[in-house]
Amino acid sequence: MTTFVLASQSPARLGVLRNAGVEPVVRVSKVDEDAVAAALPAGTAPDRVVIELARAKARDVAPTLTGEFPDSIVVGCDSMLLVDGVLQGKPLTAEVARARWSDMAGRSADLLTGHCVLRLRDGEIVAEAADCSSTTVHFAEPGADELDAYIATGEPLQVAGAFTLDGRGAWFVDRIEGDPSSVIGIGLPLVRRLLAEVGVGATQLWSDAAR
Repeated sequence: MTTFVLASQSPARLGVLRNAGVEPVVRVSKVDEDAVAAALPAGTAPDRVVIELARAKARDVAPTLTGEFPDSIVVGCDSMLLVDGVLQGKPLTAEVARARWSDMAGRSADLLTGHCVLRLRDGEIVAEAADCSSTTVHFAEPGADELDAYIATGEPLQVAGAFTLDGRGAWFVDRIEGDPSSVIGIGLPLVRRLLAEVGVGATQLWSDAAR
């Protein structure tokens, strides 16, 4: 069976895959995301930014698999929230998270998730497919006490857009238009299509326990 390698340390992405029948090997890339984004040409479209970040992560991990998993599928992902034409990643600090929420409360924004799938055979990349999914998120307006409590949990500091759909942040999302799994971090419908482009069926990756 082909080994599925997730080039991400995200517990949310890992959880989506496990719930969908895949038990991936996790390998975390050492990509400097800011450096990759800064190296892109000025005016690069937002969807292209997240695709290139996902590609960089997958390609960073691929060479490390030669000895252990020479025949494998590597999936890199990157998510950012597009608000008023500006991409927003992880806020990292409470101050930035609060400012982000003041901008997006009661409004809508697009969560972009870039995906890159690499197929390795004998340790070499023999096929690649990449694309982006977009889901519109309609945010509620948390009260001041609610926002204080949410930021105090630390959850919004380490996630793109300062919210989650599978955690405490879900209390403050009114609805979405699009794929829920992509908002969590890895869009299963898109990954299925990209897998097909590199010649692998999604069901081939299901673990024995999921069959």
